[in-house]
Amino acid sequence: MTVSTTRTPSGAQDCEERLPPARLAYDATTWKEVAYLLLNLPVGLAGFLYVAVWLAMGAALSVTVVGLPLLAVGLSGTRLLGRAERARARWLLGVRIEEPSLPPRQLRRPGFFGWLWPALKDPVAWRTALYGFTRLPWALLTFAIVAVSFFVAWPVLGHIARGLAYVDRATVRGLLSPSSELERRIAELEEDRGVVVDTAAADLRRIERDLHDGAQARLVALAMGLGLAKEKLLKDPEAAAAMVDEAHGEVKLALQELRDLARGIHPAILTDRGLGPALSSVAGRCTVPVRVQVDLAERPAPAVEGIAYFTVSELLQNVSKHSGASTATVEVARSRHRLTLRVTDDGRGGARTGGGSGLAGLAERLRSVDGRFAVDSPPGGPTVITAEVPWRDRTAPRPGPA
Repeated sequence: MTVSTTRTPSGAQDCEERLPPARLAYDATTWKEVAYLLLNLPVGLAGFLYVAVWLAMGAALSVTVVGLPLLAVGLSGTRLLGRAERARARWLLGVRIEEPSLPPRQLRRPGFFGWLWPALKDPVAWRTALYGFTRLPWALLTFAIVAVSFFVAWPVLGHIARGLAYVDRATVRGLLSPSSELERRIAELEEDRGVVVDTAAADLRRIERDLHDGAQARLVALAMGLGLAKEKLLKDPEAAAAMVDEAHGEVKLALQELRDLARGIHPAILTDRGLGPALSSVAGRCTVPVRVQVDLAERPAPAVEGIAYFTVSELLQNVSKHSGASTATVEVARSRHRLTLRVTDDGRGGARTGGGSGLAGLAERLRSVDGRFAVDSPPGGPTVITAEVPWRDRTAPRPGPA
């Protein structure tokens, strides 16, 4: 028996494998596409009217106090329009698009302006507004083509619907998809820049207040005491000596306050000896016994060291004040391109980052430098807080002039 075979060229076979699976001209998918195209007209008309009326009113009233809030409210409404359109495309066209996240600051900062500016700068909402404003001509065209095809081009209606639906799929993916990772990251960094500025301003106010209420007031009292002692030096040497002795004590207290203030700005031990000794010094001032383990082959950049030092310092203060722990552990290590900090205590647990707590502020400050912050604190403990900041190598100092 002879069996003959027919060879198919490999290129043609590969082309056939790449083609989408064939489907009947009027299967369920086709009817869904036809329904989507017919719905384009009422949906497109509603979207166009909403965007046109809202944008015209917002622009006309932009010179008044209600103009910008009206634009922000309208943009928030376009997000609802985009959500509905993504759902329609998912049900009828099989296009699955993730829901975009909220503007970064809107997730973290309450208040009117914390909502207004992110809403006005929301790229997802503006793209959705563009989608609603430009869809009406296409909706009219697709509705007319599909409606006429029912009567004069029935045999090719399925192919016509398929081609038009491809355009709709591309439009939905292009305008209603979430922001790209780069776009989202840029928006987050722009918002976080404000956090850095606010934090720096608050630190400057704290330093000014500490100087005014602490060392400065003590030095003023010291100058007055020495002036009185000078007047009594000849008339009452014993009283003058007592006043000088008291002034000496005031000098010691003023120096200690200045040292504490300088340590709060940037401790000398951190600059001179690095994270290990600096964190051991912080641990020594904690009311709970703390074991410090720093595993670093080299020192990071000074800015990274400073962030790590003050993060651990604040976390250990929380351990002293709120945890009720008997022991704590601080672990510092490098993990590829990040510096990882982990503070563990065996206290009562229940620590949270919400509700305006100190941990929430710390997490926000770390996010402003592209850091990460995680709290694992079940009721009853233990509490494990992990923080990460980007690693930067220590820059060698430039040689001075010869």
